[in-house]
Amino acid sequence: MRRGNRRLDIVLALGAAALILVPWYRIEGGFFGFSWLPGFLSSESTAPGFLEIFLYGKVWLAGVPLLFLAACLVRPVQDPMKRGSLLAWIGGAGLLFLSLQGLAIGFTGWTWSISENLFGALSNGQPSMGAGAIVMAVVFVLLFAFGLAERGVMKGDAFIVASISMLIFLVTIFVFYPIGSMFIASVQAFDGTFNPDGFIRNMQDPGIWSLGCVTGEERCGVAWRTLLLAIMTASASTLLGLGFALVATRTRFPFKKGLRLLTVLPIITPPFVIGLALTLLFGRAGVVTEGLSSLFGIEPGRWLYGLTGIWIAQVLSFTPISFLVLIGVVEGVSPSMEEASQTLRADRWRTFWRVSLPLMKPGLANAFLIGFIESMADFGNPLVLGGSHGVLSTEIFFAVVGSQNDPSRAAVLAMVLLCFTLSAFLAQRVWLSGKNFATVTGKGDSGAHIALPRGLSIGVHAVVVPWMLFTIVVYGMILIGGFVKTWGLDSSLTLDHYIRAFSIGFNNGSIAWTGVAWNSFWTTMEIALVSAPLTAAVGLLTAYIIVRQKFAGKNIFEFALMMSFAIPGTVIGVSYIMAFNLPPIEMTGSALILIACFVFRNMPVGVRGGIAAMSQLDKSLDEASLTLRADSFRTIRKVILPLLRPAITAALVYSFVRAITSISAVIFLVSAEYNMATSYIVGLVENGEYGVAIAYSSMLIVVMITVITGFQLLVGERRLRRENRVAGVTTAAPVPLAQEKTA
Repeated sequence: MRRGNRRLDIVLALGAAALILVPWYRIEGGFFGFSWLPGFLSSESTAPGFLEIFLYGKVWLAGVPLLFLAACLVRPVQDPMKRGSLLAWIGGAGLLFLSLQGLAIGFTGWTWSISENLFGALSNGQPSMGAGAIVMAVVFVLLFAFGLAERGVMKGDAFIVASISMLIFLVTIFVFYPIGSMFIASVQAFDGTFNPDGFIRNMQDPGIWSLGCVTGEERCGVAWRTLLLAIMTASASTLLGLGFALVATRTRFPFKKGLRLLTVLPIITPPFVIGLALTLLFGRAGVVTEGLSSLFGIEPGRWLYGLTGIWIAQVLSFTPISFLVLIGVVEGVSPSMEEASQTLRADRWRTFWRVSLPLMKPGLANAFLIGFIESMADFGNPLVLGGSHGVLSTEIFFAVVGSQNDPSRAAVLAMVLLCFTLSAFLAQRVWLSGKNFATVTGKGDSGAHIALPRGLSIGVHAVVVPWMLFTIVVYGMILIGGFVKTWGLDSSLTLDHYIRAFSIGFNNGSIAWTGVAWNSFWTTMEIALVSAPLTAAVGLLTAYIIVRQKFAGKNIFEFALMMSFAIPGTVIGVSYIMAFNLPPIEMTGSALILIACFVFRNMPVGVRGGIAAMSQLDKSLDEASLTLRADSFRTIRKVILPLLRPAITAALVYSFVRAITSISAVIFLVSAEYNMATSYIVGLVENGEYGVAIAYSSMLIVVMITVITGFQLLVGERRLRRENRVAGVTTAAPVPLAQEKTA
């Protein structure tokens, strides 16, 4: 009771501060610039909520302090069931009221004609929500959550209820709201009236649904072309990722460290750079093409420009993601189960096929799903190598920013893509439903992993080694491109590109960053380093809730999380611009919109990786901690997180890298003040400065390798207790399970 009252007191104090101590509306120039302090309490634009009501005529805000006062009056109620019901109702009503007044009233007054008809015209409007309004919204969410917890929801665990409530709140704002805003715009005319003609016309477009490749015509519709490409990419990247994971963990391959580096390299490279490198190798004037032409008289062709080239680039780009997801799963398979199989006279091949591989199903399914969605949402590779064979993501881009200027077509294509990705997600859930894959328990785990069957070992080496060599060649071309005077024309070596991009000077004894790339470089690093830990934390917390908790609407919640990852970045960027350019939430041109985009677009990777790893953790670990009177937060911190270190590393690495290399959404959200590296590189490519673009990309690769190494050292490795029994003597590593006390 005391702990519950203390939590409630803190939230009520936070609500009072939101009404009295901080500006209610958005501050031009940013809240943390503190430029509002001199005019605080004396200016309408910087006033707190209570002054906006009583001094500046914002009477529609009066419902907020009234509901907050009601929550304060409920605080002394002794009956927890009654207090919980009242708090839940007050929190829900406060959040609903705050949202409706923000949506209904804009800069000049009512935004809805029905509101003006009912209540009359307003003499003034309101700007977007600021720090005070946002903090008050969080307070109402927590009041709602604490009320449910006091009524016994989720066994009265306030941390779990509050986590679920906050995640639903954030997903609603940063996933449903922007996508919904765009879909609403698809059935509206330019004056805002309802007009579904464009939506219907585009939905019936044969260019989307044509089955020309089946009926013998030249090409399929863009929907089927994208689906075929996604299935091919997901299958190849999953198999290659599994091969890399097996070689890295189950063989004596002498270059394992180099293998891990090469599997990470493609994911830390701007996507269009891989496309340019492949063009330099296999394009009509490429090194390989010209070599084959001179040696064997083979006519140069355009086979690279189309689905084949996109597929090669995507497999090269997305195999590392599969590897990052699968390596923790492969390591987590219990050696004792494999030894038990061999004790029952099963050979190595049968043991791998019937024991080890089935226990990897969660990882395989997640790797396939991520590869499928990544291929569907990929923008950079199809833009460089697609030629006339467009896919859904590029078609959406041209529908939004091209001469078409057709938001209805963009929305229809996004809905088609979303249907495909959610169907794949549902198929994965059905395939894994009703199965248990727990292999890491609180008991001692004996033995070491068995070696791969000889035939399988030869096979994975035969695939992995050539792919390693191919990756080395591709990155060799990228490295050379930064030192060549004119890429593809003048092969003389020079350092001019690096000097132009990253030169450093001295001015009055201080360092001057004189290179043209420094401004976007520092901005990119700051935003990536902020968004990566947030993405990992939110993603892994969500994975814990999905795997370990049961609550109404869990499946819908999981679907909502996948939406942000399934929709192309072009659509995410455009929908964010449409949703957050006007009240009630205005973030365009700020760093916050970039951070929010990265967190909620990349969070599903942390979720899927966390789910795959957590599926192998026996629930008895949680139950033992809770039995010893540890709460859920302590259980997660002391028991679960140490065993999820591979998933934590994967989430940190992937979210950091995507924040640096993402282009499709970023190109819509950057501003003059916050210009990201990929957007700047695209501008260099458009201006024909390929050498500087490659030099910049090479520098980003070096920086990302350094930061990724730092993440791995910071997080550490999961250390599972493995006992080796030799001649009846048991030896064990001196490290206890997860290097932690249970609670």
